[in-house]
Amino acid sequence: MRQEYTLIKASRLVDIQTSKVINDAAVLLKKTKIVAAGPVASLDVPAEEHIKTIEYSNKTIMPGLIDCHVHLISLGDGRAGDDLNLLPDEVLTLQAAKNAKMHLQSGVTAVRDCGAKNQTTFMLRKAAEMGITDTPRLILTGRPITIIGGHLSYFGSPATGETECRAAVRQLMKEGADFIKVTATGGSTRTSFRYHASFTKEELTAITDEVHKFDKHVVAHCSSLEGIENAIDAKVDTIVHCMHFERDGTFNYNKELTKRIVDQGIYVNPTLHAIRHQVWHLENLKETTGLSEQENLGYERLKQDYEIHAGLVSRMKDEGVTLVAGSDSAWLNYKMGEFTHELEAMKSIGMSDMDVIRSATIHSAESCAIDDQTGSIEKNKSADLIVVDGNPAKNISDLWNVEEVFKDGSIVSKAQ
Repeated sequence: MRQEYTLIKASRLVDIQTSKVINDAAVLLKKTKIVAAGPVASLDVPAEEHIKTIEYSNKTIMPGLIDCHVHLISLGDGRAGDDLNLLPDEVLTLQAAKNAKMHLQSGVTAVRDCGAKNQTTFMLRKAAEMGITDTPRLILTGRPITIIGGHLSYFGSPATGETECRAAVRQLMKEGADFIKVTATGGSTRTSFRYHASFTKEELTAITDEVHKFDKHVVAHCSSLEGIENAIDAKVDTIVHCMHFERDGTFNYNKELTKRIVDQGIYVNPTLHAIRHQVWHLENLKETTGLSEQENLGYERLKQDYEIHAGLVSRMKDEGVTLVAGSDSAWLNYKMGEFTHELEAMKSIGMSDMDVIRSATIHSAESCAIDDQTGSIEKNKSADLIVVDGNPAKNISDLWNVEEVFKDGSIVSKAQ
């Protein structure tokens, strides 16, 4: 008789709903869905001939990780986005497939891609649907919406004025976007102004209003106070980076904006390790080949930026902001498959191990609008699970030791 069910048993299970660890636990699956979870003794298990049992001694079962901020087409070899954009779309799509598989095998079962060139990530999804390649669950924006010459404008959707902004949203929805990424300030793009707001409040509001008509969500890149205020006024759903810098680059914490973020229920993706990783990279160069005077100035500025940003994020956490985990890899030198770095950085600013896990599972799922499908081990949700050697609820660094990954109830192959 055909086995319809799978019973996954382990020494521990991380229960996201109660923020507790259940001992001697199991998850019962039927094909791609979760049927039940909890202590083994409490589960109503089908007859033996209908069930396949997998046991993981001294391991922990928990929901698959959700990285709510990636750039799948990036190489992680240090090149700037301006230069990445010069590569052919076909090469970038192949790189996206490689990155997606790497992240999946490391335990990330869902990703939100926050900006790619032309149709590259949409083509990746088509390839995944055809069974050509394995990927995590893909939440895609396609091209980000930017101003002319603004951050990420080289990827393909610059818009000017409210009419063009609404048209850009409609075009991306037609192409299959799951959400809209908008650059509310400048960034690393060479022709942008990092600490200046890009869109007017009216333009940004037109974008979010149009997106919300489609029952989709908006993610806003904000590296300055101007951009944050505009994003809050426009009612975006998630703010990325959320850096409290004035137009001249000076730091100035604005408690009132933090309160407005909390009151409106806006999620914040702080991308802590995206900065810290650049610091580490320059530290490594300093020890091996040495730094030029200009590089050393950049290194000292980055160290200061990280300390400022880490302190800011810790303060926002204490004041009630819901932080969600997104790596921003594989931007610059930050390679895919290393999401745990971001989680360790979040712990370093004062979050508990369990709160970090929640940020990388259910809260990221909520931010990505997929919490009805995944993000916790609950009945009728998709069986996106990982098995970890150790107990991440006590030591988040144990997430480097992912032993097994299940996506939609199937074991993910580790073959390259």
